[in-house]
Amino acid sequence: MKVELVTSLKRQATKILAELHESKEPVLITEHGQPSAYLVDVEDYEFTQRRLRLLEAITRGEQDILEQRTQSHEDVTSELQNKIARWSE
Repeated sequence: MKVELVTSLKRQATKILAELHESKEPVLITEHGQPSAYLVDVEDYEFTQRRLRLLEAITRGEQDILEQRTQSHEDVTSELQNKIARWSE
């Protein structure tokens, strides 16, 4: 991973961004010798966010199973058919 000082980012933002887009490698920005932020490519960030949402949904589903908050396929089908019938009236 590439590491840049915040002052370098201020002075060479265009160059650092061009390298980021080319390499797709995150850049760690430091201030006063301490990690401050990561600079990541937009596509990589959006991909990571989609992956995170998917993992969170899987986790919620697993928790529902553990807590027995589930319905059978037959119950869901019947419930949907009843709702459709009411909408059709």
